[in-house]
Amino acid sequence: MVTTRKQEALQAEAKEAAAAPDNLSKHSAPENSNLKPTSPTPEDETQLDGEEATEDQNADDDSESPRKKVKIETPEEEITRKDADSPREPGTTERGHIYFFFRPRVETDKPSSLDDVKNLSMLLVPRPPKFSAEDDTQQSGDNSDEMELLTQGADAVPAAEPLDTSAKHYRLITVGKKTLPDPDSRRGGRKENFWATVTAVGDNLDALESRLGEQTYNTKTRGTRHDPPARLVARGCYAIVNNDAQKLSQETTYLGYSLSHPAPDDFGPVQIALGIYRTGAFVLQVKNPEASGALSTKDVVYPPAIMDGVFGKGTRGREPTGLRFAPCAKPQMLDYVGVELLLVAVRGGETGLEESLGEGRGEALTEAAEMDEVLSVEEIFRELWGGDEGQILPEVLNGEWI
Repeated sequence: MVTTRKQEALQAEAKEAAAAPDNLSKHSAPENSNLKPTSPTPEDETQLDGEEATEDQNADDDSESPRKKVKIETPEEEITRKDADSPREPGTTERGHIYFFFRPRVETDKPSSLDDVKNLSMLLVPRPPKFSAEDDTQQSGDNSDEMELLTQGADAVPAAEPLDTSAKHYRLITVGKKTLPDPDSRRGGRKENFWATVTAVGDNLDALESRLGEQTYNTKTRGTRHDPPARLVARGCYAIVNNDAQKLSQETTYLGYSLSHPAPDDFGPVQIALGIYRTGAFVLQVKNPEASGALSTKDVVYPPAIMDGVFGKGTRGREPTGLRFAPCAKPQMLDYVGVELLLVAVRGGETGLEESLGEGRGEALTEAAEMDEVLSVEEIFRELWGGDEGQILPEVLNGEWI
């Protein structure tokens, strides 16, 4: 059989293509594509601090976490973006520091068990991401569009808490059953779930300090009564994350935390009795304030963007008000006193935290908490109450009741 030069050329090209690696890898994927490599390309390497790419930088290194390009945002830019019309955005919507308090029962100055506890509360103090806060001190406004390569999960790590200032946004959430839901407990085949309520929202922790402090009041039947001050039992880092759902019915919001205090050796019967673990993750749902049976109907008025976009008023659910429960798609949903929440325990331990938050966020959150273990108790109170030593709340960070 006679072979022409053209046929020989075609055959040679076919052999070369078969011997070459996947041709798709030679073309960069769109920036928003799931095919986008998580490790930097040689071109990306040249953008890092002006350093030249080397063979060592391009080589695979299993010991390092995957990195991805992320646009650096100032805290103001992040708030503006998340206040946009879009009702839901996958990924980390908020991160910050979490504090657990319990208040003893009336006239109980020396609590010794869960029976002596009146209620358990979580204090959320949002913070910008650590990488954003660090970058904001080094870059000018001219570089606001610069893209940075970040370690996977970095968007869940909060910036350090400023000390000696009480001007901070906060939310106090009171848990209904005095303990957090147990991830290992099941009732009727279902995971344990507890009610919670947003009981205080503000921008200055001084007001919260007086609220959690000692209270004395008069009653008609029992005379003067005394409420002991709330007691700090744990501190750590938290993140609120929306999953990347493919269907509306699969949308889920997770609240995950990792504790920095008490130290592992000081973790004791107080934390155990209150259901506070070293790490935890819950499904976070918000009850529709306009739904029938909602306790907060008269107190909470969400804007149309939340009622229509999150609860699906008039379009989703069996009632004209929309879904009775919905994921906490926007953290602003927690900024209303009286909002009713449902906490569903899903997974326990560091593995469960990572499985819930995904994309390295659980591991990054745990590492951030471990780094904060060097903070002293004095520094924790300074980041909470601005260094006012006159009204420091009693604490049981040593894990003991008394």
